[in-house]
Amino acid sequence: MARRQFRKLDGILLLDKPLGMSSNKALQEARFLFAAEKAGHTGSLDPLASGMLPLCFGEATKVSGFLLDADKRYLTTARFGYTSTTGDEEGEKQLIQACPNITSEKLGAVLAQFRGEIQQIPPMYSALKKDGQPLYKLARQGIEVERAARTVVIHDLKLLDCSSDSATLEVQCSKGTYIRTLVEDIGAALGVGAYVASLRRTAVSPFNSLPMYSLETLTAFKNQQERLDEFLLPVDQALTHLPKLDLSEAESLLIQQGQKLVLEQKTESGLYRLYKKNNEQVQFIGIGEVSNNVLRVKRLLAY
Repeated sequence: MARRQFRKLDGILLLDKPLGMSSNKALQEARFLFAAEKAGHTGSLDPLASGMLPLCFGEATKVSGFLLDADKRYLTTARFGYTSTTGDEEGEKQLIQACPNITSEKLGAVLAQFRGEIQQIPPMYSALKKDGQPLYKLARQGIEVERAARTVVIHDLKLLDCSSDSATLEVQCSKGTYIRTLVEDIGAALGVGAYVASLRRTAVSPFNSLPMYSLETLTAFKNQQERLDEFLLPVDQALTHLPKLDLSEAESLLIQQGQKLVLEQKTESGLYRLYKKNNEQVQFIGIGEVSNNVLRVKRLLAY
C-alpha cells in the first residue's frame, strides 16, 4: 500500500468530536483525512465530552493560542444525589442522598451563586501538572495534592430542564473553567452531591454561530480533497475580535523582514490583524502590536 502523501494546508476545522474519543485521536483522524502536514487542536475535550473542537492546520497553528483563551459554551446534564471520584460518569459513585428532591425553584436560587466571577479548585482528574506530573496520573495512583483556587467567570448559567434528580444546564464561561467542578460545587451547595452525567461543548468563541462537522461527514469526502477543503475556515477567522490594519506592499515587506514600522496615522495601542494590500487583493499576513504608534510584528504567517 502506498504511503499517504501529506500536503501543506492552512485553515481551521470546527470538528464535532464524538463521545469516547480523545481529542488527540480525533485530531489525528482529521489530519489523516485532510492529508495535512501540520495540525494541532486548541484545548482538549475529555473523551466523555462531545462537541466543538477547533483544529488548526498549517499556519493556523500560529493563532491557536488565541482559541485557548477563548470563551466557551457547554450543555451539561447534572446528576444529583451522588458524587463521583472523577466528577463525571466514568468515576466510582458514592450515594449522598437517595431522594434529592431537586426543584427548579431550589436549583434556580443556588445557580445565582455561581454566575459572574467565582473561585474554582481544579479537579485532580485534569491535565494540570504538579512537579511535571499530570494530576490525573497522580489521581489514578490514589494520590491527591493541594491545588490552588483560580478565578473563572461564568458569563451565563441557564437552567434548561429539571427533574427530582437531574438537571440540564447551559454554561457560557471563560477559559480555565471546569464544568465538572462547577456541577460538583452546585451539588455541594444543594447539600445532595452531583456529578456530570453528560457534557457537550456547543461553541468556542468566536465561532459561536458556525456549524461543526463530524468525522463521519468528513469521511464521506475522504477521496475528494477539494470538497474537504471547503469545510475549512480561513486562518484569520480565529482573530475577528482583533481590529484590522491594512498595510501597503512596501509596509508589509518591512514588517515581514522583522522591522518596526512607524505608522502615519494615529493608531491605538494593542494587537491587530495585519493585511497586505496589493491593488485589489488583500492578504492576511499575521498579527502585529502597536505601541506609541509603532507597529511591531508578533506572529507572521508563511504562505
